[in-house]
Amino acid sequence: MAQAVGAHSSYDEPIATGGNREDLSDVLWDVSPTETPGITAGKKLTAEATSHDWLTDELEDPADNAHIEGDDATPVAPASRSRLSNYTQIFKKHAVVTGTQEKVLKGGGIKSEMAYQVARRMKSMKRDCERAVFGVSNAKVAGDDSTAREMGSFPTYMTDASWESADGAGTPPTGNSADTGTPGVATAFDEAMLQGALGTLWENSGGNENIIALVGKANRAIISGFTASSTRYVTTDDRKLVASIDVYDGDFHTVTVTPDRYSAADHVFLLDTEYYGLADLRPASSKDLAILGDSLRKEIVWETTLEVCNPDAHYVIAGTTT
Repeated sequence: MAQAVGAHSSYDEPIATGGNREDLSDVLWDVSPTETPGITAGKKLTAEATSHDWLTDELEDPADNAHIEGDDATPVAPASRSRLSNYTQIFKKHAVVTGTQEKVLKGGGIKSEMAYQVARRMKSMKRDCERAVFGVSNAKVAGDDSTAREMGSFPTYMTDASWESADGAGTPPTGNSADTGTPGVATAFDEAMLQGALGTLWENSGGNENIIALVGKANRAIISGFTASSTRYVTTDDRKLVASIDVYDGDFHTVTVTPDRYSAADHVFLLDTEYYGLADLRPASSKDLAILGDSLRKEIVWETTLEVCNPDAHYVIAGTTT
């Protein structure tokens, strides 16, 4: 059937140049991942200087201990406590919005362009911090007037007691973020590695039974194939095939498997969340910058550092195949 003669259609009033209004949803769809499970799980601590220090201690090894009645005291001096340190790192983002853009009517439910941009940059800064802590092996940098301070990343606080390379031939860090160590040849992660690491962790630490395994995509898939999850089943209520493992119940620990997009893909982190955290010198906040021309400017700043309260509470397997 043909269009009626003289009919005025929507094609005569196109949105861009004619009289029809656009139909723009008030919902803005952004699927960018923002989860930061590593730093979110840790403790919230406070720093009071750009060099943040803390102490660790441990008991002497158990030994024979039997004495006759009335013998004289023979005190033995305990080992000295150990001091660890890290430097605060300044994370920074900027938001600049023109005066016009702040004022005009916007789609996607945005009332203030500046508020929206600040919120986006806050989320982005958290992702940067997650990467700085778990995504790289980076020894701490003191910095100077021309060099930025850098926090030491999590793996660099491990030693030969709490770090291993997947192939068994790597060089561990010396601890206290003095260096990064060197993983050997990339080797596939397997259940024997996990069981061995959990056994060593139990020998080293009297921490919590419940820990988390922070892993990347490849190692998360491998863990789903471990013996503890070898029995696949279909739930009777919704006929859902259960083909993955979220909790690994080992001989010594119950491990919650936590995938992390920003942790190092070739590392497996076994973390006791009671014994690490971020120590803020300046919590994340925004401030107005001087107006230059016809625009609004804000700076978002977060100064914080990683505190690995006691490295023996954790274990890191490095150099797995990705």
